[in-house]
Amino acid sequence: MDWNAFFEVHKDLPREGPGSTEDVVWATALAGVPEGAAICDAAAGPGADVEALAQTVPGAQVLAFDKHDGFVAQMQTRFSGARNVTVQKADLAEIANLPKAPFDMIWCAGALYFLGLKNGLEVMRGALKPGGVLAFSEPCFFTDTPSPKARAFWEGYPTRDRAGIAAAVSAVGFDILGTRDVSDAGWEAYYHPMEARIAMLRAEGDPRMTDMLDLCAKEAEDWRAVRSETGYLLTVARRLS
Repeated sequence: MDWNAFFEVHKDLPREGPGSTEDVVWATALAGVPEGAAICDAAAGPGADVEALAQTVPGAQVLAFDKHDGFVAQMQTRFSGARNVTVQKADLAEIANLPKAPFDMIWCAGALYFLGLKNGLEVMRGALKPGGVLAFSEPCFFTDTPSPKARAFWEGYPTRDRAGIAAAVSAVGFDILGTRDVSDAGWEAYYHPMEARIAMLRAEGDPRMTDMLDLCAKEAEDWRAVRSETGYLLTVARRLS
C-alpha cells in the first residue's frame, strides 16, 4: 500500500468511513447516555461524527482521537472553538490509557476491525465504565450465502453475519441494546466526496497517483455491486459489570 498516495486521496474529506448523523442520534438515544457524559470518538478520522456526539447529549465532554497526523490536524481546526471537544493523537489500542477514560460511551465507526472483533471488543470494554455503552460498526454479511464478490470486498477479513457479531459481543461481556444497518445514504456520504476528489486528482495528471486513484474508485464500484449482500452493522451494547 502506498500510504502517501492513500492519504492524498483521503485528504480533507468530510468523512473517513460510511455513516451519518442519524446513526449517532439513534445510538445515543438508544443508549440513554446521561447528561454530562464522557464520550470518546475512537479512531475518529477527520471528526465527521464529533459534532453530533457533542450536541446530542446535553453537557457531553467528547474526546476524539486518531493516529494519523493529518486527521488530527483536521479535527483540531474543525473544533478549535468547541469547549466540550478535546482532540488528540492516539492509537486505538491505547484507548484505556487516555486522560478521560473510563468513558460513559465509546463511538467507534468503521474502525474496530483494525484490532479484530474479539480483541477490539475487549479493548473497548476495558475503557468503559461499568454500565457504559459501546456503539460500533462492523463488516457484516446480510445474507447466508454471500457471493464471492461480496466476500472479496472485505479483502480477507473474517466477516461475520448478524448472529456471529451478536455472539462475539455477548461473549466479551456486553448486553446488546440494538442494531441497525448503516444505510446506503451513509455509504454514499463517504464515497461521493471521495469520488469528487478522485476526479480532481485525475485532472492534475500525476502518474504516481494513478494506481491509488483506480483502487479507490474500484472500492466504491465494488460496494455498489454487493451492497444488498454486505455492509456495516451498527451495534449498540452496554458493558455488564
